[in-house]
Order: sequence, then C-alpha cells, then structure tokens
Amino acid sequence: MTNATNTTGNTASNTVEPNDLANRTVAELGIPAGATRDQALAALLEQIMGAYSVSDSEGPLAGAVERFLRRQPHLAVRRHGDTVVASTDFGKAQRVILAGHLDVVPVIDNFPPEWLEPGDARIRGDVASAHPGERVMWGRGATDMKASDAVMLYLAAVLDGRNADPNYDLTYVFYDHEEVAAEKNGLRKVVETHPDWITGDFAIIGEPTDCGIEGGCNGTMRFDVITHGVAAHSARAWMGSNAIHKAAEILGRLAAYEPKDVTVDGLVYREGVNATLISGGKGTNVIPDECRVHVNYRFAPDKTLAEAKALMIGADAGAELGNGEHVATGGMFEGFGIEMKDESPSARPGMDSPLAASLARLVKERTGREPLAKLGWTDVARFAILGIPAVNLGAGSPLLAHKHDEQLPESNLALMADILERWLVG
Repeated sequence: MTNATNTTGNTASNTVEPNDLANRTVAELGIPAGATRDQALAALLEQIMGAYSVSDSEGPLAGAVERFLRRQPHLAVRRHGDTVVASTDFGKAQRVILAGHLDVVPVIDNFPPEWLEPGDARIRGDVASAHPGERVMWGRGATDMKASDAVMLYLAAVLDGRNADPNYDLTYVFYDHEEVAAEKNGLRKVVETHPDWITGDFAIIGEPTDCGIEGGCNGTMRFDVITHGVAAHSARAWMGSNAIHKAAEILGRLAAYEPKDVTVDGLVYREGVNATLISGGKGTNVIPDECRVHVNYRFAPDKTLAEAKALMIGADAGAELGNGEHVATGGMFEGFGIEMKDESPSARPGMDSPLAASLARLVKERTGREPLAKLGWTDVARFAILGIPAVNLGAGSPLLAHKHDEQLPESNLALMADILERWLVG
C-alpha cells in the first residue's frame, strides 16, 4: 500500500488558497450512535465538507475515509496513493461499483462550509423555491461531489450482508485528482496498476445529477492551435510577421462553428468547440513570433477519440500527448500547428444494460425523470473502456457544481440514499 500525497499545488485555477484553510481537515469520520438514517447522512456530509480537499490536498480526507471503511468488518480495504477501494465478498452473482471523487476545485470564498437554516439570504432563490423550509449545506464540494460521497460511505457501513443484505457484491471507490488533468486521476492509476480491484458488472459514478440518471458522457480533448511569425521592433513592423494577427483565421473558424446535437442510444448530446485561452507576444514593442489559441472540443459518444481528433486536425497529423507540435493535415484546423494537451474518450450511455434499465425504472418511479445525456466528461468513460456499463447518478444540481454559491438541499441526501438502498437491496 502506497500513500503518495501530492503537495505540489493545484494549477487548475489562479485562486490562491490561504494556508489556514489548507490545514483544515477531519481527524475521523463516523456515524453518531443511535442516529437515524437522515441524521447519519447529514453528519457524514458535515464531516466530509469540513475537510479541505482541493486537488493535490486530498491526502488527509483519503486517510479518514480509509479508517472509516476499515472499521466495517465486512469490507476488504485497499489503498493506492490517495484512492481508497473497499469491497464486499458476499458470494453474489454480480458486482456493482459505486465511485466518487474526493477532490474539489479551488475555493472561492466558500470554505469552511456551513449549514444554512431556512430563510438565510445565502440560499439561492431556485433552491429555496424547490425546497421550502429546508436546511441547505453551503460550501465548496456540496454538490460536486461530497454529498454523493457521504451517501456512499453510509451505504458502505449499513449494507453489511447481515442487517441489510444487498443483491450484489459491492465495490466502493473513493478517488483523488478527478478535477485536474487526466494523467493525475486516481481512478485511472488504480485501473492501470491494480485492474483486479476494479471489476464488476455495472458502475455508478456519484456526479451531481439531482438524483436522476445521466447516461454516458461527452469526450473531451484540449490542444493549442499555433501560429508562427517573425519578431521585429513594432516601429518597423514590416521587418517581421505578426503571429497574433495570423490567429484571426483560427478565431474565424471557431466563430463559424455551429454546435451540434447528436443522438446516441436515444439520448441527446451537445457538442462544442471553443477557445478557452489565448497567449502570444514577448513585449509591448515587439512583433510577436508565436501565438497559441487553446481549444477545447467536447464530442458526442458516437465518435471514438481517433475519429474526434481527425475532425479537428486530420487523421494522420501525428500529434499526440507529449510529442510537441505537429501540423494539422486536415480537419477544422488544417494547416496550423497543433500541440495536444489533454484527451479523454467519450462513453456511450449503456442504458441497454439490464442493471441500468432496472435502476432507470426505479429512478423514474421515485423522481418522474427519464435518463438524460451527460454533457460533461466523467469517469463513466473509464468504465466503458473496461467494458463495464456505467451511469452518473448523484445528489445535487449539476448546474451548481463549481459555483461560488455551491449548495445542496438536505433532502437530496435522503433521496439518493433511498434510491440506491432500494435498488441494491430490493
């Protein structure tokens, strides 16, 4: 067992985290003696929320999760880095995986967390209207995805094969570094290093979905589109060639792009190609010799990663992660320099799986909601690569994820727990 806590700092945002916040953690996780289900869920959420776990700082929370799970005698617990995996061995014919990430995006004046009582001005109007008279958990990670983590920890404790005997063997995965580059993702590392830990017939990722089902996910790739020029003094610009001016053609192609809706297995996915960063120039009086436009392509699960890349840069451009700049031989950015930065495959919905279909029926019964497409990328894609059907189902609104006023109505905990407990136990 390794414990490789990374302390290099999060680079996903320019937000600077105060040292006193980074030192906040939770010593132990636990369910109070005699607590009802709702009280247990609220207590676990409060404890998890109180642990600072911005990406690269998950180690202490992973340790508390590991200790909590090791206190459950029916679980076999293993850890790799800051990912904790706990499994039952009830001798069931099928295995279900419940997975949630422990890290959150950088805080924006929304940590430490706080329970907001009804009437508090910080409760969003839409949340107050949908959940009148209800307590709300406010703070970083409330929806993405510590509420779902709390539910999974609760299930890990109570579905012990004696007091509650599930129909399936269960594997719980609490992993690190989901909110940053794919190369750091803890689930990816465990799949590569210990593939025998992540086996099963169906998986549920606790991404926020308002306790509905969101199937599959868009794939994503990020790359720099590069122009080159010749540096010169700006007073004698004719002696050079302006790389930033050349980027106008890149921006024109992006502006002309029309987002597409793609239907896959009955679910509608929205694609998009967008510039998210632009950089160039070395001085205020120097004609720039290079300009980079950082592009993010979100593609529907009707395409493989290779097919999506061909649409952007051509099938034989040779641009791969870590191999520098290549010229796009085709696609949307034909003729420009390309440097790949990040890529993750899409995942088909998998709603034809019998387990997915039965869960969807229960969710429809409890919420009235049909399955929807997951428009963002999630780790269902990793399970798809393994041949394990997977869906997103979690507490909290996906519209509030990463927002400064991230918050969760308390009843979402009970709803998610009720759906999963009924489906797992029957």
